[in-house]
Amino acid sequence: MDVLIATPMLPEDAERIAAEDGVELTYLPELLPTRRWASDTVGEGGVPLDDPRWKAALEHAEVIFGIPGNSGEGLVELARGAPNLRWVQARNAGAGEQLGAALKLAPEELGGITVTTSSGVHAGPLAEFAIFGLLAFAKDLPTLLRDQRERHWPSGQQPVGELHGQTLLLVGVGAIGTETARLASAFGMRVIAVKRSLEDGIPHVDELHPVSALRSLVARADAIVITLPGTDATRGLLDADTLAAVKPGAVLVNVGRGAVIDEAALVERLQDGTFKGAALDVFTEEPLPDDSPLWGLDNVIVSPHNVALVDAEEPRIVDLFIDNLRRRRDGKPLCNALDPEVLY
Repeated sequence: MDVLIATPMLPEDAERIAAEDGVELTYLPELLPTRRWASDTVGEGGVPLDDPRWKAALEHAEVIFGIPGNSGEGLVELARGAPNLRWVQARNAGAGEQLGAALKLAPEELGGITVTTSSGVHAGPLAEFAIFGLLAFAKDLPTLLRDQRERHWPSGQQPVGELHGQTLLLVGVGAIGTETARLASAFGMRVIAVKRSLEDGIPHVDELHPVSALRSLVARADAIVITLPGTDATRGLLDADTLAAVKPGAVLVNVGRGAVIDEAALVERLQDGTFKGAALDVFTEEPLPDDSPLWGLDNVIVSPHNVALVDAEEPRIVDLFIDNLRRRRDGKPLCNALDPEVLY
């Protein structure tokens, strides 16, 4: 297999790929963008793909690791420049957005190309953030921080909440949702979930429902965790009417995509106390605009879409890629291949 690295990568990870049987690796770090931080999927600078050196490398590439610019346009450039391209390994779990954008730009040029995602690699860090968000509001972190800043020791003691015995609603039960369910169960939570396709035996999920039941389920949930990707089917799924049905005092965590929820309606429900709080790693517009009300709400934790960024992220993605290289070599199905119809 002729494999090309198209986004920033550590030399030691490139060496691991090159050591695989049957792999002819093209790794041109002098052409790649400069990493700005660990596991930077885009980088800064770099040589454009229309450079003769890139053109020569793309001419033979069957497999490409990474999408330049992490964009649909970058994926189209790869498809147009690599006549033998059959498979692109994306570095993000939500690569359906890039594939969807690319299909709108040039659907005929994506035919015959499989795009695989890094789904599952980020499940642990994102699930940890979900539990962090739930604990922060169960233990009333905003009040603790305020009192500490003001050096205030309250004269009376108020009880705090606990996760034990609460009902958690998972909106999406892929790798992130499944890991969140495991951790939540360890805290004694009852886990209910909605999923596009229903099947038995999802570990640590007590009830599994179709997405059509979402509005009735939010009225039961003490906590809601969103893990869904951003697609045409999920956009606005938690609309204003659904948010109006939320159980008062519930906590929301979103580690999926900001487009899944009506952000303006969410702000209203946070302001009127329907939601006790929200921990958000994703937003409708990123970076979050300076004038967003979310910045100024004491019951909101704003995370700049970086929760999945851990030191082990890139080696784990390369591990997944190597496993898929072996699968391709052995004629087995690739892990995390995107369905172009539903984009996940």
